Amino acid sequence: MPRAGLDLQRVLNAAASIADAEGLGALSISRLAQELRVKPPSLYNHVESLDAVRDGLMQRGLREMLEVSRDAIAGRSGREALDALAHAHRRYAKGHPGLYAAMQLPVMQGSEHSHALGTKYVDAVLAVLRGYGLEGDAALHATRCLRAALRGFIDLEVGGGFGLALQVDESFERLLHMLHDGLIEQARHPT
Repeated sequence: MPRAGLDLQRVLNAAASIADAEGLGALSISRLAQELRVKPPSLYNHVESLDAVRDGLMQRGLREMLEVSRDAIAGRSGREALDALAHAHRRYAKGHPGLYAAMQLPVMQGSEHSHALGTKYVDAVLAVLRGYGLEGDAALHATRCLRAALRGFIDLEVGGGFGLALQVDESFERLLHMLHDGLIEQARHPT
């Protein structure tokens, strides 16, 4: 019998708090039970498994990232849209590192709902790339490159990987400039 006051949303809220504060790797059924002040077996009245919890965090992160991304790019195109998308992505990742990490889990681990949310996020990125004249496979390749560049930068930043005495914000702006130039070049020579 489920404990009064404990439901899936409360479990996912606690999981998100742990993941954001301690890292996604710190999330376990026993750590989650400790946070919720219940015995680990009682969590299975609310969640199927730790993978299901991670999938719930992936969905939450994707929904939130989609919302902030759509808001950021609304009414913008080209470089302005690229910058807005990238800065929204970076702010979200820095503010919610655990949820951001959950969004990076391998695609095959996600549920059908997670896949659908991921597709909606890709659609938002493709909207930005249309402003560069990129469509079809060229736009999908550019989406992968954009994701790889942003994720790499953000992972290094959040993980403390930038040790040189240079402004990280300036490096991010230079990355965006390179991405912009690369997208223009890709649009000129799509194959």
